Amino acid sequence: VIIVNVVGFLPSRRKGVIFSFICLSLLGILPIITNSRPSGLDALTFAFYLSFWQLLSSIPILIVELRGTNKGIFREDVTKPVKKNTYTVMGITGIIFSITTFLYVFAFEKTGTINTAIAIQTYPLFAILVEAVILRKMKNKGELSFTLILVVSIYYLATGGTWLIDDFSIWFLLALSIPLLWSIAHITIKETLAKSPITPNQVTFFRVVISSVVLFTASSLVSGVDNIIRGFFTIEFQILAIMMGVFYYLELLSWFNALKHIDVSLASSITTPTPILTLIFAIILLGENISNVQIISMITVLVSLYGILYFGRNTKKKQD
Repeated sequence: VIIVNVVGFLPSRRKGVIFSFICLSLLGILPIITNSRPSGLDALTFAFYLSFWQLLSSIPILIVELRGTNKGIFREDVTKPVKKNTYTVMGITGIIFSITTFLYVFAFEKTGTINTAIAIQTYPLFAILVEAVILRKMKNKGELSFTLILVVSIYYLATGGTWLIDDFSIWFLLALSIPLLWSIAHITIKETLAKSPITPNQVTFFRVVISSVVLFTASSLVSGVDNIIRGFFTIEFQILAIMMGVFYYLELLSWFNALKHIDVSLASSITTPTPILTLIFAIILLGENISNVQIISMITVLVSLYGILYFGRNTKKKQD
């Protein structure tokens, strides 16, 4: 609360900031959980199970909403065009999230916990680009300047500090595709939240329903149903999948609540320190080492993202 008051946001925006800080704490631990899964079971199967547990986590609140007065998209007075448009958006974004859920698990496995955590923090960069293209929201010179610094620092990390294009990691590029796809889906959903009575929990519910179906189908075709069954009876695997699913669900619920009050780029900038939390957990729990290149990149990314946050907040104040 003290942090929120110091930032000086309007009451309605403070809610978005609070939810964003909740996301920050949860995002810091998620990479540790996914990279702790036992060997022998692939990323696709783990992505399915974490989506499945997310789905189960969303059902209690959904039941409460349906029995209460705020039924969201299931209200009887919601017109058919609004429902049709909302379901269409949920379907398209659900497929996108299915892809990113798998990429999230797979990228941490291939690129490493710290590198991927830093790569994912480029989310504001892609959010700015998508907002400019889709919503025609242009950024000021300050935001663009820090965005350029962000791009340079990410390139430095992707080449391992050599600056040579030949050393650019293809797996790191894969990790960068996650925030790009997230930004497209989240900005689309934010517009739907503004025009539709659908609740954040219902958005999460539809997302994980579609993700569970898509990932189960993909895992069955790639690894076989026997592999999925084996994963269900592997206790350590399931414990981590349950933890990942529950924590991820809480993070999503907080995130979509944040989007009801603030811009995607602002919310994502508040979660900037995520790599620091992940770094601390990775060193303590996973025994990972950190290089000078990672330290330099992390500091530069943090500075540039907070620069974007600062100039973005000033622009919003002038508009208000």
